[in-house]
Amino acid sequence: MEGLKFLLVFVVLALASSFASASDPSPLQDFCVAIKETDGVFVNGNFCKGPQQVTEKDFFFSGLNVPRDTSSPVGSNVTAVNVAQIQDSTLLAYPWLAIDFAPYGA
Repeated sequence: MEGLKFLLVFVVLALASSFASASDPSPLQDFCVAIKETDGVFVNGNFCKGPQQVTEKDFFFSGLNVPRDTSSPVGSNVTAVNVAQIQDSTLLAYPWLAIDFAPYGA
């Protein structure tokens, strides 16, 4: 009788855990190079270039290595790079940041 209860509990827990597992759906595409024209594919609120028109220049941003002015009251300067500067970040879900600190800056 104890073995039957154990088996029943095991089967119920196994079935319950199969319903509880979840994951995000696969993205429709790996990247989206946003464009201002409306003749591309519409993904996540942006029109995107077709994969055949995408070049390596679409993924490049220069300037994060350039020191910025840190004379602000907090002694730091944040340079943010997002979809406005490098269009590919529409599906990467995070911006890139460069933070410059003055000596003893916060």
